[in-house]
Amino acid sequence: MVLSCRVAPQQRQLVDRVFATEDFGLHLLSKSSTEAEYIYPFGGSLSGHHGLINDMAFCGGWSEDSSRYLATVSDDKMLMVWDLHPPAPVRGGDDENMNDEDDESRPQPTAYVIPFPHPLTSISSHPHTSKEFLVSDCRGSVYLTDWRSDPVDIEEGNLRHSNLVELVEPYALSASCMGHPVKWSGSTAWRSDSVDIIGGVFGTRFSIWDLSNMKGGKPAVTAQGTLDGGHRFRWCRTYPEHFGISTQSPTRGATIQVHNTNFVQAQPTVFTLRPRPQFVCDFDFLSLPGIPRIAAAVGKSLLVFPIGEES
Repeated sequence: MVLSCRVAPQQRQLVDRVFATEDFGLHLLSKSSTEAEYIYPFGGSLSGHHGLINDMAFCGGWSEDSSRYLATVSDDKMLMVWDLHPPAPVRGGDDENMNDEDDESRPQPTAYVIPFPHPLTSISSHPHTSKEFLVSDCRGSVYLTDWRSDPVDIEEGNLRHSNLVELVEPYALSASCMGHPVKWSGSTAWRSDSVDIIGGVFGTRFSIWDLSNMKGGKPAVTAQGTLDGGHRFRWCRTYPEHFGISTQSPTRGATIQVHNTNFVQAQPTVFTLRPRPQFVCDFDFLSLPGIPRIAAAVGKSLLVFPIGEES
């Protein structure tokens, strides 16, 4: 069963897709204009995560690193940044007798591991920076993490060594501390037109943080979201004042709520895609001109629909 999927920014007519499966493994699917497509498994419980992979994101920015480095987060409290195209090892004289198939095999992706104190639920990157990832955990904490920090300069045993900023969603944190963990929750995302604006959903509430006005890490805006708790928070890239929230609760059916930051207290526009007990596995806004469109995965179907009509 596929749990998550990401498509790398296209580089030199090469398309990379990475899938996470329920056996904790990762699978790289590559297709170019000159070579046949292939599937390359890596990670897994021996060299990778020891828990379900909840989310993944390619490195931000517009350099070649944006398709080379992939970050994954898991229930095992680990953030792993994978080098999908590491340098090939230098072969010695004893390797000359290896067959042609081994000579052409690609090196195994390597991972840089950053531990966290609690299970991680989501990760995202921003097109304006290749140094940081936005990571959230199950307790309502949000971390702006510099994954390129030099571990030599870091005090040993400090779980928060690479976190530049730590934000908090007070309602989710208080519920977790009182022994009432929030269900169907824990997703944050960067607004594409600003590195200072972060949105997220935890439980039945969504929050928006402004890094230019920290307020001690508390949200600048918080409001009631889905009745049964949100699962995914996504910003619209073409109209960044819009964002969507989905839930994995089967009692509501496959629904997505679309909000406008200019009217955060107003009732959202609700799109019911399928009746219960089906639910939205994942969704995102498409980067297309005109009326914003959403692509949503429901069961074995991929649904694409606009959030409005042409005037």
